[in-house]
Amino acid sequence: MNGSASRRWTWAPALIGFVALSAVAGVLAAAAVTPAVALTGSAADSTIGVFDGLPEYIKVEPLAQASTMYATSNGQQIPIATFYSQNREEVGWNDIAQTLKDAAVATEDPRFYEHGGIDVTGTVRGAVLTALHRDVQGGSSITQQYVKNILVQRCENKQPDITATAAVQKKQLAIFASCYNDATKVDPVRKLKEMRYAIGLEKEYTKNQILQSYLNIALFGGRVYGVQSAASYYFGVPASGLTLPQSATLVAILNNPDNLRIDKPNDKANGAANGYAETLDRRNYVLDRMLAAGKITTKERDDAIATKIEPKITPKQNGCMTAQQYNAAFFCDFVERTIEQNAIFGATDDDRTAFLSRGGLKIYTTLNLDLQNTAQQALSAYIPPTSPRLNLGASNVSVEVGTGRVITMVQNRPYDNTAEPAPGTTAVNYNTDYEYGGSEGFQTGSAYKAFDLLQWLQEGHSLNESVDGSMHLFPQTMFHSSAPCRDIGGAPWPVANDEGESAGNTSVMTATAQSINSVFAMMGTKVDLCGIKQRAQDLLVHGADEAQNPFRANPSAVLGTNYIAPLTMATAYAGIANNGVACSAIAIDKVVDAEGAEHAVPKSECSTTPIDPGVAAGAIYALQGVLRGGGTAASANPGDGIPIFGKTGTTDGSVSNWLVTSTTKTAQATWVGNVVGSVALRRQSFQGVGGGNVKFAIVKPIVRALNAAYGGDAFAAPAGKYTKAPTPPPAATPAPGPAQPPQPDPGNAGNGDNNGRGNGGGDGGRGGRG
Repeated sequence: MNGSASRRWTWAPALIGFVALSAVAGVLAAAAVTPAVALTGSAADSTIGVFDGLPEYIKVEPLAQASTMYATSNGQQIPIATFYSQNREEVGWNDIAQTLKDAAVATEDPRFYEHGGIDVTGTVRGAVLTALHRDVQGGSSITQQYVKNILVQRCENKQPDITATAAVQKKQLAIFASCYNDATKVDPVRKLKEMRYAIGLEKEYTKNQILQSYLNIALFGGRVYGVQSAASYYFGVPASGLTLPQSATLVAILNNPDNLRIDKPNDKANGAANGYAETLDRRNYVLDRMLAAGKITTKERDDAIATKIEPKITPKQNGCMTAQQYNAAFFCDFVERTIEQNAIFGATDDDRTAFLSRGGLKIYTTLNLDLQNTAQQALSAYIPPTSPRLNLGASNVSVEVGTGRVITMVQNRPYDNTAEPAPGTTAVNYNTDYEYGGSEGFQTGSAYKAFDLLQWLQEGHSLNESVDGSMHLFPQTMFHSSAPCRDIGGAPWPVANDEGESAGNTSVMTATAQSINSVFAMMGTKVDLCGIKQRAQDLLVHGADEAQNPFRANPSAVLGTNYIAPLTMATAYAGIANNGVACSAIAIDKVVDAEGAEHAVPKSECSTTPIDPGVAAGAIYALQGVLRGGGTAASANPGDGIPIFGKTGTTDGSVSNWLVTSTTKTAQATWVGNVVGSVALRRQSFQGVGGGNVKFAIVKPIVRALNAAYGGDAFAAPAGKYTKAPTPPPAATPAPGPAQPPQPDPGNAGNGDNNGRGNGGGDGGRGGRG
């Protein structure tokens, strides 16, 4: 035999193999209908032996579906963001247009409702064509295609984790590639598996269930999976609203999703210029098959063929960038990080990421979009995203008292977490701790004095006690601290009042309302500094990034040198208002999975060491003076009759500026300052308002809106022991001998009294008056 003749016959073994495969298909199909079918001959016995070694049933696992996050507006749940690894939304049988179901059957598997999972005629035809063309050609029933998609979906779960190390990613990629190759490779063994699984599925599910599942799992190009997402993406309609030409177009795309997708208008081979020619040809073929199957009339076919393919591409945004249109992107990011980091949503990082991006969740959050918009407008009315004079930042966050539910969370810069963020944007959430948004927090200045007051009262002092405010240089030895705090030591601490003014003997009530630093510094010498820190911790206060800036109890901390997140400060003030019981912030009310079942969510956890209610009432009594006439924040009081307390805070050089307030119902924290750098805010002007006072203009409409929505009650009156003037002690006898200079604590020598960097705070040595 010459070479030419030899080449002509190389297809023969393949043809014989696939004809044998077709015979097996016939046997299996018969077995699916008539299990007692008798086979004769050793070949048949051998064939059945092979199939007996394969599992009959393939487990149908939940499909990856997009998750949606919601916030409330006017009592309605509004979707603000979507998360997905595959853009899919499963729908029921009645939610899919009949024209699409008819198109799929007529084109992909005309005998679908007649066979038992394997179309013998189609398999024989496919086997012959495959042998002749050395490639697999058609022949798979819809049930077999569904099986293949199930196997491919399993591989999708094995895709490499982009956050893993290069070595781990390489190993994961090899596992994924092997899985995908097994699910899609061109050989008879895969076909045999498909057949076996298909027969098993036909025994477990009805034909309509299989067709519905196939249409929900199928890829329609890119990351678009399932008919609902495909209809929405390509035509801007639900799957139930597809027209005949649109249905035929989607079924056409199924044939080759990468090449026949219609979202690439500039594609030369299949783009808008040629009317998506390749997809059009396949669509018209689908219409011809529908006509041949008797599903449409000749006129319907002709009218549909005359219709141009005109996509209305409607992308479904992925991630929190979408929430920017609701001024909610940073809150969205906070929720996303909560899900990704909380073990209640999965044992591992991968589990939690998959839960969010594949779980088809409905995530109902605590955010109030109406109040959020008010907060954003109030902030943006004065603070622009950028300034040519400083690296400007500003934020506001509010929480419900007693529940920890986050109500608002805004800042001056738009959100952008892309690899190359636009100018004037950021992905850093100024309101949260580092692990929940990337911020190291900011020094709080005098807003920290609320915790000084709590310890002052806890140790038995009175609000009307007179304290000498004339001293401005404090040796470290004047202070004391109990275990476990060991932060005292170093050079004497210089303290200045905000305007450089002097103060003599002043009551604590007056010093609180007017925020006199030298008085509070002296108060710090009379109490346990570790106790002040403990009172703050009782209210769930902690450093925003303690690995970088440890939460300390040194003397300057009395005036607010610790780096703390605004959300933490709002939570603490809400705790004071809640009779001394702080409850951790939460952002998720409810999560419903793809099956409609509620999934557990993180609950607010209240402090196990609350502040004494009487002490809390005494502190509130003093802090109400801050927002009354003569107080540093009187101009921020909305004057709506709702009792309110709060504290201002300005760090050294007015690098950061705060106002934290609370009623019995809501607490809010507002920060304005340098994100990095140390430009004095008081030298700036924002819409005609000085940088030192702009916080009042921002907070006033926010508090007014919160009060209108939530109301507020009177605070508990403090016990008399916290407000009475103390009996003056007898005059002390002067100690003999000259005074000795203070000595630094040798365990902290060299630390001085400066607690960190200037990321949004002052120099850490002097604090500030609000």
